[in-house]
Amino acid sequence: MAKIIVIGANGTIGRAVADLLELNNDIVRVGNRQGDVTVDLGDKSSIETMLHRIGSFDAIVSAAGASRFGTFSDAGDDDYLFSINNKLMGQVHLARLAEHRISENGSITLTSGLLGQTPWPGTVPTAMVNAALDGFVRAAALDIGKGIRINSVSPIFVTETALKMGMGKSGTMTARETAKAYEATVVGDMTGQVIDVREYGDIVEEQQ
Repeated sequence: MAKIIVIGANGTIGRAVADLLELNNDIVRVGNRQGDVTVDLGDKSSIETMLHRIGSFDAIVSAAGASRFGTFSDAGDDDYLFSINNKLMGQVHLARLAEHRISENGSITLTSGLLGQTPWPGTVPTAMVNAALDGFVRAAALDIGKGIRINSVSPIFVTETALKMGMGKSGTMTARETAKAYEATVVGDMTGQVIDVREYGDIVEEQQ
């Protein structure tokens, strides 16, 4: 049974990922304010403390990382810096620090997002950090040692979030279906890949 850390385990996607992986693995659920262990992904020292407390592990999944929306004209320096420090550098720090504690042939999975490849109007800071994360993963996979695999998962709009926002379900994917892509990165043999969740789960095609 593998020991797997799931960051963001209290979130919509993270909880589904932890529940799915827990069927066959020992899961350490990590949240910002509650969980088996807590972490502030925007604080490198907090990440170091979390990993120290957990000790050795076989895989780590990040389903976390905050970023902000904004248009090219309206997004301010704070919006860009917040997105860089949290979603981008938070996960970069996580991967770099995890390398020293993860088992040989372990797996690191980060979360970017579809906006990195197909941005919408008004999403500039988020689209930027998503694309940067995917570039980081592709390059890091060429250098990382000990047989460690590193990938990123690119989710689409989650059904549960759409419902909370009063939007329709069409074109979304449930958290449970999304979690299948994360499971694939942990149990598969791919590395340096940006995983499109639509290849692993079913999209809600019609309004219900």
